[in-house]
Amino acid sequence: MNTNKLSQTRISVLDLAIVRDGGTPSETFKNSVDLAQQLEKWGYYRFWLAEHHNMPGIASSATSILIAHIAAATTTLRVGSGGIMLPNHTPLIIAEQFGTLATLFPNRIDLGLGRAPGTDQFTASALRRDEHAAMEFPANVQELQLYLSEGNKNGRVRAIPGEGLNIPIWILGSSTDSAYLAASLGLPYAFASHFAPSQLHTAIAIYRNNFKPSDQLKQPYVIACVNVIAADTDQEAQRLATSFKKLFLGIITGNRQQLKEPVDPDDNFMDPMEEAALQQMIAYTFIGGPEKLKKELEQFLEQTKVDELMVATAVYEHEARLHSYEILGQLKNGLL
Repeated sequence: MNTNKLSQTRISVLDLAIVRDGGTPSETFKNSVDLAQQLEKWGYYRFWLAEHHNMPGIASSATSILIAHIAAATTTLRVGSGGIMLPNHTPLIIAEQFGTLATLFPNRIDLGLGRAPGTDQFTASALRRDEHAAMEFPANVQELQLYLSEGNKNGRVRAIPGEGLNIPIWILGSSTDSAYLAASLGLPYAFASHFAPSQLHTAIAIYRNNFKPSDQLKQPYVIACVNVIAADTDQEAQRLATSFKKLFLGIITGNRQQLKEPVDPDDNFMDPMEEAALQQMIAYTFIGGPEKLKKELEQFLEQTKVDELMVATAVYEHEARLHSYEILGQLKNGLL
């Protein structure tokens, strides 16, 4: 096994802008800025935010605005969407928004696109989302590409700013449908294995086997997103992870809650049936001290051969979350 895989792989962050129990969106945004600034020092590559709506525990609903806020507070980190839920918007609006972002922050903006609503069906309707919008996703991606291209300068409808800026477009997915689309368009592909692990290997194989080179990308490029909770010891990491596990269990049961304070895990922490269901959802979750974490992440990278690792870390205390990312950065940089 190549024991240097972690040091050779780009590591990035998916920030869900989680509002913890007893916290506020204002606190969340301040913490996100602080995190992004620290990640820049630790050598992380990009910082993505995800569009969600009607979720008391997630504050990234106005994703483009939050991307601008983070980009303005950093200097080298790539900042983008992981993703923009395109069926909620017209392609022109997104072309203009990201054209504006790319004009303000040249060569630092990524545009990741997903087909899900990022919310429940009632909120999706309130967003004026056509019930067939997801079916039109491939055509809408291509329309967005057109608006961002130099070739549209004679078009009747133009994205200004945006036109000709060559903003990198990513296809996001949690199933094989997105893999086929990313491959056919010759776009980089990011898979949401942090909450949908079952089709990761199949989707990556489909993408790589069907990839067609494009002006944007000549070779396949894959990101896998995973959950990582690191601490100085395995025991402390397991304690911190109780907040994350309760959060995801709420998603499974429909009892969505804000991120709770961690507790000492014991035999009564979680019902065995609930825990079994949870483990299926969070199979690609890495919890532990430096030694355990390095071993397991090296194995994951060797098995998947992904080009980049994206990490989501749901930890209640901001300082503990920073320390988790610091440990991972030190592992990558060979300092641990």
